[in-house]
Amino acid sequence: MDKERVKKLIRELIIEIGEDPTREGLRETPNRIAEAYEEIFGGYDSDSELSVQFSEDSETVIAKDIQFYSMCEHHMLPFFGKIQIAYTPNGRVFGISKLVRLVEKYSKRLQIQERLTKNIADELYSQGIKGVAVMTDAEHLCMKMRGVKNDAKLTCSAFRGIYEDQKIKQEIIKTIQTRPTAQI
Repeated sequence: MDKERVKKLIRELIIEIGEDPTREGLRETPNRIAEAYEEIFGGYDSDSELSVQFSEDSETVIAKDIQFYSMCEHHMLPFFGKIQIAYTPNGRVFGISKLVRLVEKYSKRLQIQERLTKNIADELYSQGIKGVAVMTDAEHLCMKMRGVKNDAKLTCSAFRGIYEDQKIKQEIIKTIQTRPTAQI
């Protein structure tokens, strides 16, 4: 990303919406936005490092409530929520930080929730695991702030491998949706 170009474009945008970019509160805004965008859109330069795995024979691994923030590609407004990932390894497991980094790789891009869910499932499944389920729940500011102005949330899911079997899919969904009764 060319930060200097982004700064110039943001300055022009400030002028176009009717503001004065030299006003005290706005003088550093182009720089702040350029730095924020470098972080927010860091998924284009990200490598999820899924090749780092550990030998372990486990039936099912579930990572719950992985937080994510993304930007809607239609309105460039944030959407955010949580992702649940379940997978059945094939003799090797991923470190949980690798799953979080995979979520960041795809969420830190201009994105739609449906594709985000699919991208994560496809990349995990490509690592030779037996099956994967990815479920995303998100709130979309493009829907809250404009248009219908509604607080509805969207849930998307993607199932690959053995999780495409209807019985297994239902078991995984039930397990993912079950919340622990006690906190440790």
